[in-house]
Amino acid sequence: MLMHNPPHPGEVIRELCLEPLDLSVTEAAKALGVSRKTLSAILNGRAGISPEMAVRLSIAFDTTSESWLNQQSQYDLWHAEQRRKELQVKRLVAA
Repeated sequence: MLMHNPPHPGEVIRELCLEPLDLSVTEAAKALGVSRKTLSAILNGRAGISPEMAVRLSIAFDTTSESWLNQQSQYDLWHAEQRRKELQVKRLVAA
C-alpha cells in the first residue's frame, strides 16, 4: 500500500537526524564523507538517496540502509503514480 504523499528522505534526514544532534550541513557532510553540495541537494529534495548514500547514512545514524532506500522508493513511486494518467502505455495481454 502506498503512503499518502511521503516526505522526501532529505526532509527525514534534516528533521530526525541533523536537527536533534544540532549538526550543520557542513558537519554532517564531513561525517558522511560527502561534499556539502551533495548533502544539500538531498536535504533540499533535489537529489535522491543512492545505495551508497543509504549505506553511509546507516553507518552514521545507526539505521539500516534498506530503510533509507525504502523511503526513497516510496517517495519516487508516489510521485510516479501521480503522473499515471499522463503515461502513454498499452496494456499487453496473452491472446
